[in-house]
Amino acid sequence: MPETIKQTQLFRFDQMAVQVKDKVEPEEADVDRYVGLEHIDPESLKIRRWGEPSDVESSKILFRSGDIIFGKRRAYQRKLAVADFDGICSAHAMVLRPKTDVVLEEFLPFFMQSDIFMDRAVKISVGGLSPTINWRDLAKEEFALPPLEEQRRFAEALGSIESALNSNLEAQARLRVASISVIDSWVDSLRKQGHPSVSLSSLTIGKPSYGLNAPATEYQESLPRYLRITDIDDDGNLSTEGLVSVEVDDPDSYRINCGDLLFARTGSVGKAYLANGSEGNIVYAGYLIRFSLNAEVVNPSYIFAYTLSSHYWSWVNRMSRVGVQPNINAKEYGEMPLWLPDTRSAQEELVSKVEVIQTAQHALEDRCDQLKRFKRALFIEGLTS
Repeated sequence: MPETIKQTQLFRFDQMAVQVKDKVEPEEADVDRYVGLEHIDPESLKIRRWGEPSDVESSKILFRSGDIIFGKRRAYQRKLAVADFDGICSAHAMVLRPKTDVVLEEFLPFFMQSDIFMDRAVKISVGGLSPTINWRDLAKEEFALPPLEEQRRFAEALGSIESALNSNLEAQARLRVASISVIDSWVDSLRKQGHPSVSLSSLTIGKPSYGLNAPATEYQESLPRYLRITDIDDDGNLSTEGLVSVEVDDPDSYRINCGDLLFARTGSVGKAYLANGSEGNIVYAGYLIRFSLNAEVVNPSYIFAYTLSSHYWSWVNRMSRVGVQPNINAKEYGEMPLWLPDTRSAQEELVSKVEVIQTAQHALEDRCDQLKRFKRALFIEGLTS
């Protein structure tokens, strides 16, 4: 661990970095990778996923290897990465290059991950449901930086933690692949045995319902939490960051209950969340669709496991209507084909197998959280002691 950093000097952010604004049409970009905010893992600097330029429309930002990609929209999600390849990225991100006479290339990303920077970024964001940072506001913010040699020593210590974090995240990714393989094999076996498919709507109580259309407010414990698509990650977990509330006259109509399965109907179509009863006072937003699963007919966790499978995502890709944003409506989700084993115990067998893998994933997630806390604490100790 480096010694406490001293002799800091104030710099405006535009003295520390330059914003890259090289816009390009996807079909004209001489690169083969597209990075959206959905491809960036919170609090990890490494990009592990990407799409293709042909996946997107409208102008994007060209970035080069070594550039910092910073999610300027919903900064509380702490999405920041350093590119190790050339590509194009979403206009909801800023592309930044360090000014190395003031800040080291290897130090600036760590500094931008710190609470010192992120708290300021959230504070200057503007807008309601999708608060966004403007460059002109960020550019004039002042931050204290240590001398370059201190930055180098500090970056080395933080780099060791980042390496351990990356190893844990890669192990999680391998377990995710294993989990999908188990589910796919199970479904393949049912199909080969001639099991007929059933529709999602045949396994639910009542009709599917759309969520509440109302503006979010600052989070208050006295009001319901407002659940949005962006609060659900790719594994179907709820975010604990950037919580918002909503004022609603009839919260019971939109409150989720144990066994409710929510789907994104636009944008991140296919994303799903299964309510487990521990959510508390929470209502869901209008771009989500709720199906109340009949627990007497099907184990809800079996259906959620199916939403992780390749079979499910192939169906999502076929059904998505592409316009300004992809879309799947409630009727279409209700017609989704599913393959169920004959007995409830067989459903629970698959759920049990998946849960064994997920338990290992959760252990790795806990370890990652510890590393992230250690990294934050190390930064606070160095810059504020």
